[in-house]
Amino acid sequence: MELQLPECPVCLQTYDGDQAIPRVLACGHTACEACIALLPQRFSDTIRCPECTQLVKYSHLQGPSALPKNIDLLRLCLSQDADYQKPHKRPITGHYEFLPRLWSDQFYSVWKEWVIPNDGVLVEPSSEEDFCDVVHGRIPSSSSPSVVRCWMKENQIVSLVRIASLSFVNGSMFSFSYMGQIMDCLNSMKEEKRHELGLILRQCKTCGVYGLWYDLDDHCLYLVCERWGCGLLEKISELRNGVVGGNEDGLVNSAIEDEIFCFAMMGMEICKAIIGLHSEGLVSGCLAPSCFNFDGLGHVFVDLNQMLAMGRKIRRCLVESVSGRRRIDDKEMGIISTNLIKKEAYLSPEVFIELLQKEGIELECDSLSYSVGYGSDVWSLACVLLRLLIGNPFAELHMRSAKRHSDYLEVYADCRDEVCSLLETKLGTNFVTLQRILCECLNFDPKNRPLVADVWKCIRELIIKPQFDFLVSREGSVNEHNNAHCLVLGELCQLPKETIRGSLAVKTDESNRENVDHVGDDKDFIQGLSGSTVRSINLQGHLDCITGLAVGGGFLFSSSFDKTIHVWSLQDFTLVHQFRGHEHRIMAVVFVEEEQPLCISGDIGGGIFVWGISIPLRQEPLKKWFEQKDWRYSGIHALAISGTGYLYTGSGDKSIKVWSLQDCTLSCTMNGHRSVVSALAVFDGVLYSGSWDGTIRLWSLNDHSPLTVLGEDMPGNAISVLSLKADHHMLLAAHEDGCIKIWRNDVFMKSIQAHNGAVFSVAMEGKWLFTGGWDKSVNVQEISGDDLQIETLPVGSIASDAVITALLYWEGKLFVGYADRIVKYILDSDGSYQG
Repeated sequence: MELQLPECPVCLQTYDGDQAIPRVLACGHTACEACIALLPQRFSDTIRCPECTQLVKYSHLQGPSALPKNIDLLRLCLSQDADYQKPHKRPITGHYEFLPRLWSDQFYSVWKEWVIPNDGVLVEPSSEEDFCDVVHGRIPSSSSPSVVRCWMKENQIVSLVRIASLSFVNGSMFSFSYMGQIMDCLNSMKEEKRHELGLILRQCKTCGVYGLWYDLDDHCLYLVCERWGCGLLEKISELRNGVVGGNEDGLVNSAIEDEIFCFAMMGMEICKAIIGLHSEGLVSGCLAPSCFNFDGLGHVFVDLNQMLAMGRKIRRCLVESVSGRRRIDDKEMGIISTNLIKKEAYLSPEVFIELLQKEGIELECDSLSYSVGYGSDVWSLACVLLRLLIGNPFAELHMRSAKRHSDYLEVYADCRDEVCSLLETKLGTNFVTLQRILCECLNFDPKNRPLVADVWKCIRELIIKPQFDFLVSREGSVNEHNNAHCLVLGELCQLPKETIRGSLAVKTDESNRENVDHVGDDKDFIQGLSGSTVRSINLQGHLDCITGLAVGGGFLFSSSFDKTIHVWSLQDFTLVHQFRGHEHRIMAVVFVEEEQPLCISGDIGGGIFVWGISIPLRQEPLKKWFEQKDWRYSGIHALAISGTGYLYTGSGDKSIKVWSLQDCTLSCTMNGHRSVVSALAVFDGVLYSGSWDGTIRLWSLNDHSPLTVLGEDMPGNAISVLSLKADHHMLLAAHEDGCIKIWRNDVFMKSIQAHNGAVFSVAMEGKWLFTGGWDKSVNVQEISGDDLQIETLPVGSIASDAVITALLYWEGKLFVGYADRIVKYILDSDGSYQG
């Protein structure tokens, strides 16, 4: 068996006397000289051992050569053949997720870019609001400039269409934040619907899509699009009854030629708008004059909200027309098609047939169906152009054909022949090319229809002859072989589930909103909180404000101003014991996991009590002692355990005292703060202390020497630190002004305004951050990011009736201590304990 030689834990190189010289650190572990020189030095004269992660003394001036060589390892390596294949080692990550993710970091980073802040849209009041209607609003001048998309203008008119909604039941303790509700709504969508929404959002430049906005009053998510006052219908009315509709003798004067020029200008703009839509892989499937608007420069753009609303109205019309039947004949198809034309909804034949089939309706002409693609919009485009060119007679031709024929295909063919004949009469012989291409657009088979680009070029020739048109592009047409997504057939035009087939009136009031299915059946803590039936268990017994919470040995410990510590069973949450003996208000409590588990409490009078938690629980403390007092002294404000046999107390005399748990003696005192030490936290060989002086000091647990000071260079007045939480490379500090400051690797990353008032307690596990304070709410935030940037997503909050004074999040369980003497355990409605 081949001997595996020792190697450096950093670079994995085998030790030798030249390139990888083994050097011994103060903790006893070994690393190569080159790697030691490159280890990050966050604190002066210290580095962190790559093997055990302890902070050890290291002089940067002397370098790694001052450390002793590991002679034994060096001899072993030099005596053996080092030429062997090193095994591949997987990197070790220390992050442990206590909670499954509601949404991934990538999901959040993608969709957050499209979120418009709650104050970014002001909706106009409306007497009626229907699922198929377009709501109007505007961008207020007071909207948040840092979040609103850069091309949104103040006081810009916008249109809104409902995309989805969340169903809430009154009485839920937990309420999602604005961003959290949007993310939950998006995450709960079907994948197909979310993909379609993503395609639409990419139309921000060609179709004026602004983003997503959530109405906190009706819990609906809206798509917000730009809208201008002038629509295509208004332009058509300016042209009276069509460009050539008022002249029976054809083109005989220059006035009509001017109107043809006007038609050509609008027709080209309409074609360009459709080409822009197709370039992003979208097909409308149905067009109408209401789907187009003019911007401030006179250019035509597609109003996607009108398009979605029209698609929903078409589906509603189909539901009302079939009246619950499962089969219709060609005559009924012709009637439905005529009704759509009368409503100026120009639905191509293949999309019409596909829609009926999606509704589960059997047709007589199934064999004549064609695939839906970019050519489907060509038929609808021709109808819009004919409406612009000849006016209302286009719809009248279709109705006359429906009266003469009972078969759908016969109605369609007869109407096409009538349109071609009318165009020949109206336009004469001057515009044969235009007549021909418009008639080809009305072919039943999409493959026989021209491209939208060809229609655009034909209309352009009405203004500029081809031989003089040097600017027209011969390329750039949409690839017809690319997959196209049809909006009318998509999920966003799907009517709500509550639509009753066979009813002539489809209800779309409050009871008709789309019910969003929450993802999965496995309930994690946050998903349980967001449910409508969340409740809590009240642990009552204290007589004054709760000051601290700790868990260990199968018990929950709660301290209070009433000078007692209550011991609760974690199985049934009954009160099993009370520790009494303090003569002053208890300020903090900690649990010590040792061979003999302990509970330690500290009071405002300087008393430190050590309680045994072996069964049966005793009334008297195992040990107790008192800190030395003077006239300035205000007792113990914080406790922390290092796991190395020491207890740390944060005191009112501005110091941190280190006590040996073996003999209860004072080992040392750490000074540096200029006010009360109000919070302590221990992680990864470092003690963090927060003070009313607004700073956070870091101390080495090895020799209790100071490492660095955080917050000292913050601008403005010093704001008291009230609570600390250290987790891996992250440090969070809660302040009296409601701010949470975040450091990563001791580099300040972000400050967030989490509460209106002081934040008394903070808890964190994995990516979940819980904060509570003066404003009587527990806020839940999700933290993500890397060494360069930290993102915080406000997920939601739990409203309370009292000030939150203590928080504990442990193995999926959330415990909350209140100023009104109650401890609450938040759980799901089925009574199952989260964990």
